[in-house]
Amino acid sequence: MSRINDVGGMIGFPAIVEEADEPPFHADWEAHVVALNAAMVRRGVYNLDEFRDALERIPPPEYLAASYYEKWFLAITTLLAEKGVATPEELAGG
Repeated sequence: MSRINDVGGMIGFPAIVEEADEPPFHADWEAHVVALNAAMVRRGVYNLDEFRDALERIPPPEYLAASYYEKWFLAITTLLAEKGVATPEELAGG
């Protein structure tokens, strides 16, 4: 079964344009998302296979509208709720 992230070779998606000298992060929050993901994996809250699956389960409209690290954040919050680390209400409240 194909998921929304599996768009290789599909028609209708623009070419990927690389920025010259692109920084690894465009905003501080993006680096925080990477650090949060690494901490959750190191602590055994979830593993990388679960993280990838959570990324691939993002509903297509949200997936297509989100930036790279917004997708990561959506996957992390999904897993935190599924693992009982935080309730959806806690996550929605920040």
